Amino acid sequence: MLGLTRPHLRRLREIYRSAGWPCQDALEIELLAAGALQRVCDAQGRDTLRVTDAGMALLAASLQKNRAAFDAHEALVQRVAREMQRAGRVVWCGLALRAKAGEEDDRALWRMAQPDVFSIRNTTRADFVEPIVHEIKVRRADLLSDLRHEAKRTAYLALSGECWYVLAPGIAKAEEIPADYGVLEAQPGALQCLRPAPRRAMTLPFGVWMALAKATPLPRDDDDAQGWLGDSLDTDTS
Repeated sequence: MLGLTRPHLRRLREIYRSAGWPCQDALEIELLAAGALQRVCDAQGRDTLRVTDAGMALLAASLQKNRAAFDAHEALVQRVAREMQRAGRVVWCGLALRAKAGEEDDRALWRMAQPDVFSIRNTTRADFVEPIVHEIKVRRADLLSDLRHEAKRTAYLALSGECWYVLAPGIAKAEEIPADYGVLEAQPGALQCLRPAPRRAMTLPFGVWMALAKATPLPRDDDDAQGWLGDSLDTDTS
C-alpha cells in the first residue's frame, strides 16, 4: 500500500462520514490506487466512494496513534504542572486567554491563546507573580506546525515573563526553537534544560487576572491532607 499522509487520512474520514460523493482529485486517485477506497455505481449511474475494509483498518490505526499521542501529551502536561507546583507556583492547565499577537495598520491584533501550562508565583505582590508559559510537544509534526504560527508564539510571549517548549525526547534540537523560548526535554528522570528561557519583566493585564479568577487552578495532590497549623497563612511578602 502507498505511504499515506495526514491529508489522505483526513479525506478518508470525510468520506466515511459523508454520502461518498467524489472530489476526483489527486488524493482520491491515490486512495483508490492504495485500495483504501472503492468506487460504487448506483442504479442511476452515479459514482460514489466507499471506504474499504483496508481503509477502515487505516482509520483505526490512525485513531489509536492519535489517542496514544494525546495520552502522552496529557501525561507530560501533568508532569510539568506538578513540577511547577513543587516549585511553589499556582498552576492552570488548558486556559483560554486573550492576548495581543501583534499590530497591523496601527491596530492591535488579538487572539485567544491556550497555553498547556500557565503558572504564577504564590505571592501577595501583583508585580512579583512572574507568569510562565509551558507549551508541550510530543510529536515533531505538531511542533513544526506550531513553529509556523508566529502569531501564536507572540501571544504566549505577551502573557508571560518566560516561555518554554517542553519536548519529548529526540523530536527536535534546541537550535530549531526560536531564541525567545527556553527548551526543556522530558527525560525519564527529570526535565533537562537544553536552553534557558529569557526572562522579561512584565505586568499581567487585567483581562488575564479576570480569566484566572474565573478558572480553577490545578489542585495539589496534598490538598486533602491536613497541614501544620499556620500552613494556610501567606507569609510571602516578596
